[in-house]
Amino acid sequence: MRKNNDDYPDILNVSDIQQLLGIGRKQAYELVHSGEFNVTRIGTRLKVSKKNLLNWIEGGNYHEEETY
Repeated sequence: MRKNNDDYPDILNVSDIQQLLGIGRKQAYELVHSGEFNVTRIGTRLKVSKKNLLNWIEGGNYHEEETY
C-alpha cells in the first residue's frame, strides 16, 4: 500500500525514500550520494529532510528552502 507524502516523517531514511519514490535500494543510495540535495549522516545512518526532497522532486533548489 502506498502512503501519502504526509504519512512519512519529516526526516527520511533511505528506506523511506525508496518507498516514497518507488525505487530500489541501490537507486535510493545512489540518489542520496548524488549531491542533488542535503544529506545528514548520523553515524552510519543517512537522513534527508522530506521538505528538501519533495522540493528537489518539484525541480527546486534545496538551498532556497532551508530556513533556520
